[in-house]
Amino acid sequence: MGITGVGSHVPARVLTNFDLAKIVDTSDEWIVARTGISERRIAGEDEATSDLAVGAARKALEYAGVAAVDVDLVIVATVSPDTAFPAVASLVQDAVGAANAAAFDLAAGCSGFIYALATGTQFIASGMYERVLVVGADCLSRLVNWGDRSTCVLFGDGAGAVMLEPVADGFGCLSFDIGSDGSGAPLLRVEGASRRFAPEASVDQIQNTIRMVGSEVFKFAVRAIESSTRRALERAQLTVADLDLFIAHQANLRIIDAAAKRLELPDEKVFTNVHKYGNTSAASIPIALGEALSAGKLQPGDLLAMCGFGAGLSWGSCILKWSL
Repeated sequence: MGITGVGSHVPARVLTNFDLAKIVDTSDEWIVARTGISERRIAGEDEATSDLAVGAARKALEYAGVAAVDVDLVIVATVSPDTAFPAVASLVQDAVGAANAAAFDLAAGCSGFIYALATGTQFIASGMYERVLVVGADCLSRLVNWGDRSTCVLFGDGAGAVMLEPVADGFGCLSFDIGSDGSGAPLLRVEGASRRFAPEASVDQIQNTIRMVGSEVFKFAVRAIESSTRRALERAQLTVADLDLFIAHQANLRIIDAAAKRLELPDEKVFTNVHKYGNTSAASIPIALGEALSAGKLQPGDLLAMCGFGAGLSWGSCILKWSL
């Protein structure tokens, strides 16, 4: 089984580093030097995660030439749902017209898309379903403390989607590696759920925003990208030298560069677009995948590695032989 359609959707509003410098003590030079990010997209007041997810899902369906009524399952990877329930996936299912599909959300932070891709692949491999719509979507701007310059410069909003279907033998998803180290949970978190429940009027809203120990997350991310990618390659009986393209979670350009160096990947095999969108969490890999495809970076038969990392602390990699 493999990817037969790709789509993405981002908000119209662009927030540049120069805009951020007007609201917090930072500068374009400071942000670019430390993250590689120049701008990010921010959802409008009338937009939520499901709106972005629906836009991406419709494009993936159109690309694949699949009618929504023929979709068997919708999985949305997100940590910023519209509401506690119902699931974003249920809203997407209804909006696109996938009346015959089951639907659920999956929360694995910035690793969410790879987790969802692995989950959808297993549903097809088991014979239970034939067509699975996988969406990564987040509005992390709603979880940002805009007074914390160490985190507010990093995140943006967006959604990316893929259609999973059976493909020719030897193509599609060849292997996965997913994992978690819950001992690192305090390093990257948002509070304000059942652990810190309180009536709305008494909640300290700052406690409900993204809190991160950046230096430790950086070190974890570099290690996780290298080790997870190598394990996935080994399971596919391949090596780094076999890869034609590498797409990592677009969190920070310095993380991607450091990991690529440890993997001994040349620059021309590493695709990045973090400068345009910042960290869009579960959306970042599918958005990058779509842009790489549009830019002619992927051809039929190419070997692609995708790797995510994030809250949990979690990680996930996929090795895929491109079939489109």
